[in-house]
Amino acid sequence: MIANLWYYQGTLNNPYENLSLESYFLQTCPPNTCICYLWQNQKTVVIGKNQNAWRECNVELLEGEGGFLARRCSGGGAVFHDLGNLNFTFIAPLADYSISRQMDIICQAVEQFGLHPQKSGRNDLLIGNRKFSGSAFQKNSRCGCHHGTLLVDTDLAQMSRYLTVSAEKLQSKGVLSVKSRVVNLKELCSSIAVQTLSQAILCAFGQVYGLSVQSMPKTAIDWEKVQEKTDLLSSWQWRLGKDLSFSFELSHRFIWGEISLRFGVHAGQTVKVQAYSDAMDADFIEKIPGLLQNLPVSFSAFAKALSPLAENPQYAQMAVDLQKFLQNNPQKIKGDEIR
Repeated sequence: MIANLWYYQGTLNNPYENLSLESYFLQTCPPNTCICYLWQNQKTVVIGKNQNAWRECNVELLEGEGGFLARRCSGGGAVFHDLGNLNFTFIAPLADYSISRQMDIICQAVEQFGLHPQKSGRNDLLIGNRKFSGSAFQKNSRCGCHHGTLLVDTDLAQMSRYLTVSAEKLQSKGVLSVKSRVVNLKELCSSIAVQTLSQAILCAFGQVYGLSVQSMPKTAIDWEKVQEKTDLLSSWQWRLGKDLSFSFELSHRFIWGEISLRFGVHAGQTVKVQAYSDAMDADFIEKIPGLLQNLPVSFSAFAKALSPLAENPQYAQMAVDLQKFLQNNPQKIKGDEIR
């Protein structure tokens, strides 16, 4: 049972430092404690753990204009951060980890400004069918992490320039552009600012749990360990990685997200497979390449190889969807190529 509420207000605007600090909190959260971490990044695109950076973001434009490309450790899609956006993170032991309760905190905070947010699906918050908040999730053996964005006064024109969302994804949302499906809270209530919303979140944090909110003890953070993680998250290999030289690619959008599978083929067998996706379940996506490597190039063989995932209740629906897509794929294989 949660007995302690800790908050930490970030003072850094560097995405690699902020994400490493979040990772540190996930690893070190004490028992019976829920942490609320509020933070901001300066002109940053953050992609999900399994996304292809080059497809989700105009990396050259972003970095050429002094921005940052970062990759988080959770699944989900790409998001744009600037100083008009407020990021929130909730971390708690698994026994007390509640996405619903954490969403309630954000909703109650926004309601303090006379607005009426609605939950949409598992990870979005809307006002009038326009999105102002999206979330992503991750867990380790001890704790869960729920983090998300809050559009307060974000530069939506810059967001549209840097994000390169696929037309198929936009169509699935019933909109024509990134900009048209989101809204800044300040557009709906002029008294909302990052500072006032931060205060409202901390107030709601205490109200939802029925406990007093305490500033995180200064001794709770080992900054040397945070720096070690920062070095990893800022590295080229983690952010962008080596793009596979591939023989063919399969892509499809499912209800749970978009997936792209790239196959490197030699002598009629798969020798390398990469999976890119904005699916919320990062673990599922990461298990796919290992199952599809060293197989004959055959859609039926690919589908059969995913059976272990289909037999796992946690991944069953997604795996079955992917199996059906592979089995019904109309493309024809010829030698080491696909037509």
